[in-house]
Amino acid sequence: MSSLHKQVVDGIKDAMRSKDKVRLATLRDAKSKFVLEQTKTGTNDELSNTEVIKILSKLQRQRLDTAEVYKTQDRADLAEDELAQAEVLADFLPKAMSKEEIKAQVEEIIKRLGASDMGEMGKVMGVASSEMAGRAEGKVISGFVREILLK
Repeated sequence: MSSLHKQVVDGIKDAMRSKDKVRLATLRDAKSKFVLEQTKTGTNDELSNTEVIKILSKLQRQRLDTAEVYKTQDRADLAEDELAQAEVLADFLPKAMSKEEIKAQVEEIIKRLGASDMGEMGKVMGVASSEMAGRAEGKVISGFVREILLK
């Protein structure tokens, strides 16, 4: 299987061929973020899937947040553009976990680490965030961790 980085680059070529302007603009933006990350680390190597997922998740979250702002300002036209871009990014991200799946995974991590109080929340969050990267939002994870540890 090819890397996500390569899939995004190939997606740019496909979008050019099919003249899909929204997809092309979205993927070019993602690629520019990849290049920025590569220059920050000083490497020309392809980014790992974990790094790509982190960048794409951040971009998708930004698009969704911006769409919400546009909706509150009665700018449905701009909100639709942002949502379309978020959809394009979602094509490259792993399927998001349901709340039940997140809770089950958090319970399993807490049991595995033997965490029993809020003092160990940081340790649990570190493991949970890395295991569920790109598939669950940190806010949702921390909500479940807090809920379970406070029982």
